[in-house]
Amino acid sequence: MTGVLEVSGLSKRFGGLTAVDRVSFTTDAGELFGIIGPNGAGKTTLFNLVTGTLRPTAGRVRFRGENLAGLRPDAVARRGIVRTSQATTIFREASVLDNLRRAHLLRTLHQPARLLGRGVRAAELAAAEAGAKEILQLLALDRFASQKARELPYGSQKLLGLGIALATRPRLLLMDEPAAGLNSSETDALADLFRRLRAERGIDIVLVEHDVRLIMSVCDRILVLNYGRAIAIGRPEEIRANPEVIEAYLGGADELA
Repeated sequence: MTGVLEVSGLSKRFGGLTAVDRVSFTTDAGELFGIIGPNGAGKTTLFNLVTGTLRPTAGRVRFRGENLAGLRPDAVARRGIVRTSQATTIFREASVLDNLRRAHLLRTLHQPARLLGRGVRAAELAAAEAGAKEILQLLALDRFASQKARELPYGSQKLLGLGIALATRPRLLLMDEPAAGLNSSETDALADLFRRLRAERGIDIVLVEHDVRLIMSVCDRILVLNYGRAIAIGRPEEIRANPEVIEAYLGGADELA
């Protein structure tokens, strides 16, 4: 049986620098998979290779058995792989509700003029409205529906960015440091949301995160990168006890507690 995401011998070199070095792993259906590593370990570059933003120097990426080699990011997204970035990616001057409407329309409309509202059929607008309101309730952002996105607190802006990704109905969600800048209560709420997305919506999640406490609490398995290489993969308790992982985190186990 094939996995959901299969990465085989993936490498990326920039001149003399090897950012990702022969990384291989497979995620399973229903799994919440984490990727950790020190700064510069190659985590974001790995995401860029999976989503087609970068072309690999070597190796292969398959999604549900399909080879993604040579596909552009938009073609990868149409197959159900959606990625969030470290920065908040929102339409700052639009309302929160309109941000989610646009995301729903983007999933079904391809002509820019139609996305701006010219020539959109009433049924399409109604479907976008219903889908946007559903995401608002899921993320508890409905009280902010009419506010401009730039007026939201930072944590809510991050949630809105996640909502935009969810509005495209992903099958696999790649999340790049979603907890960056959040306080502990916001991070705990985010962990609960990840569990709900998997249980209630069947979305597979791959999570890159510096917040090791979050990774350890929600992920079924964890891949550890260091200097572009995979140095460990396993369950959270195995990662905590791995000497090479402990050494990669500055020689101390406190970071992994």
